[in-house]
Amino acid sequence: MPTPAHVLAIDQGTTSTRAIVFDAQGQPAGVARREFAQHYPADGWVEHDPEDIWRDTVAVMREAAAAAGLAASDIAAIGITNQRETTVVWDRATGAPIHNAIVWQDRRTADACRTLVEEGFLPLVQARTGLLIDAYFSATKIAWILDAVPGARARAERGELCFGTIDSFLLHRLTGGAVHATDATNASRTLLFDIHRQDWDDELLALFRVPRAMMPDVLDSSAEFGAATADLLGRPVPITGIAGDQQAATFGQACFEPGMVKSTYGTGCFALLNTGAEPVRSGNNLLTTVAYRLEGRPTYALEGSIFVAGAAVKWLRDGLGIITHASQTDDLATRVPDSHGVYLVPAFVGLGAPHWDPHARAAISGLTLDTGPAHIARAALEAVAYQTRDLRDAMRADWPAPAGALRVDGGMAANDWLCQFLADMLEVPVERPAVIETTALGAACLAGLKVGLYPDQAAVAGAWRCERRFEPRMEAAKRDRLYGGWLDAVERVRRAGKMA
Repeated sequence: MPTPAHVLAIDQGTTSTRAIVFDAQGQPAGVARREFAQHYPADGWVEHDPEDIWRDTVAVMREAAAAAGLAASDIAAIGITNQRETTVVWDRATGAPIHNAIVWQDRRTADACRTLVEEGFLPLVQARTGLLIDAYFSATKIAWILDAVPGARARAERGELCFGTIDSFLLHRLTGGAVHATDATNASRTLLFDIHRQDWDDELLALFRVPRAMMPDVLDSSAEFGAATADLLGRPVPITGIAGDQQAATFGQACFEPGMVKSTYGTGCFALLNTGAEPVRSGNNLLTTVAYRLEGRPTYALEGSIFVAGAAVKWLRDGLGIITHASQTDDLATRVPDSHGVYLVPAFVGLGAPHWDPHARAAISGLTLDTGPAHIARAALEAVAYQTRDLRDAMRADWPAPAGALRVDGGMAANDWLCQFLADMLEVPVERPAVIETTALGAACLAGLKVGLYPDQAAVAGAWRCERRFEPRMEAAKRDRLYGGWLDAVERVRRAGKMA
């Protein structure tokens, strides 16, 4: 029997679940995707039904394999990448969730986080985890579920309940309940993981009131996580790669050298700067995180997290109805010479880095009677670039100027106009890879490394190809004027949030 030469990557995102089959050269051979429902029980609350995610995961795995014309015997391994921080608590014995998943965008625990900051715990948390105390992360979400569901806290103390980010929940289900584990990248996004010792921190677990008995084992990003049961694909298939979506994209973009930067444009926007074997503590409200961990050795990154990027385009479609498909924003943006002074600050769920303002809310400024849909669509795209500039400036303050180009990926990176505006606003070349789905590719590469399909990181880097490079061409005076208007719009939104 020939050696299997494909990897199946599960890419479980905020609004959809995908599976992509990659061949040994890192090229997609089969793709399947399903959108699932978003639930908004209250202002600032965002939930997912974990059972929806599970059903879609099984379906797209099978559909992607079928699209590639492959049997289970052709698949060497499975890799998983996932929306990070989104929190699931489930019954260890049955696998049934005890509550909907609380999504990374959810702000219900913002007041609890503010209280912990006011009580002086931020220095401890930041020193151990590299993170800020914010509702974005998992810890306060776990505590909220344990307090909200009757009897849950006592059950968690007895070890009857499991906590996990989506990767961990899927792993438990895929292995038929045999494995409760995660990888170091996802663990580093919980506020409960010491990124220096690479272990759960008992002092932080006590601070956030999370029982250690419910925590998963933490493995490398490329490791033997168990095997998917035979009923899913026709035979057991090893699961050998897991990474949070942004770290997986960093790996898929082959950002292996300190100073390399990638930015992923999906529901949100996330820029990671590789800082090598030593974690760099930010003085500018960036996060210090694990980029990936191989053979027990972590590589670290500085990260800037923007909560709304593609989600603003989705709002243009579903909320305002000015487009019917995301791709129309490219056409609209080029119909007008500029945004006519319109700025969209997409703080629908607060502002992420470098502001970290959970009380800010979205606003459109500069509207006049001759403002049209094209101006608003263009402003939504421009906001993505402005927010990326915010992150770039913070990174430069924490680290010597990043070397070379910005590597971009994610669905929005297919937009040529946006890529050019990014290059103009950041004053650096923007490189778009030939395989734009680098999040799934990164998970596939991590899985393939463990089973020998990809020999080493050098092979991953050697396979990376640039599809198009966008060079900056905007005059400095115009760039400064546009960005200055953005900073003013953000300040207005923040002032309004404080007054509300």
